[in-house]
Amino acid sequence: MNSCVSVFRREMYSYFASPLAYIFIVIFLMLSAGFAFYMGGLYERGQADLLPFFSFHPWLYLFLVPAIAMRLWAEERKSGTIELLLTLPVTTTQAVLGKFFASWAFVGLALLLTFPIWLTVNYLGDPDNGVIVASYLGSWLMAGAFLAVGSAISATTNNQVIAFILTVVVCFILVVAGFPLVQGAFRSWAPNVVLDAVSSLSFLTHYLAISRGVLDLRDIFFFVLVIITWLIATVLIINMKKAD
Repeated sequence: MNSCVSVFRREMYSYFASPLAYIFIVIFLMLSAGFAFYMGGLYERGQADLLPFFSFHPWLYLFLVPAIAMRLWAEERKSGTIELLLTLPVTTTQAVLGKFFASWAFVGLALLLTFPIWLTVNYLGDPDNGVIVASYLGSWLMAGAFLAVGSAISATTNNQVIAFILTVVVCFILVVAGFPLVQGAFRSWAPNVVLDAVSSLSFLTHYLAISRGVLDLRDIFFFVLVIITWLIATVLIINMKKAD
């Protein structure tokens, strides 16, 4: 545990020791507010809720989170510091967990800094704050799933641009898996059980269920399972690369 915490601290320090953290947070806050107030018509709707705010999060994460995830391992490989990291008294699993939780906490901090929008809605009306809390939880879990996917892909290459593009593509597929267009591609030849399986892989389906204020354990378990699966994949990839 101490080794995992050390990696976590090292990673968090690296974020705020460079302009990356501040640029990411500013961009995330500006885009979140812009989408909510202008494109989402938060004022024009005349309803005291944050539905327009949270509805854009999957699409924000689709490009912003891979920008964080791409550096998790690709940068370590390119700079050669991954060899130094893995020669320390730290197991691969501890290193993966430490770096993942640091990036997840960082995205969580950016999400937390959107609380003025929450305060604005409470000032203007009487929203269902339970639904808003559930939406924040769902958003954070979805961000963790994006990061876990990006972590595994980043471990396969030393090129951050390639890691970014591949993460965006994979995450896009996972987001739109439940869309009618995707379902239509399978409906002509696949049985319903396959259609249901493809739909169940959609991040958007589970996120929207949580953002409606329904904290179904199946939706929470889905994101937790996705995170665990892709982090295990990260460990296996790094160990295979290390063996080479």
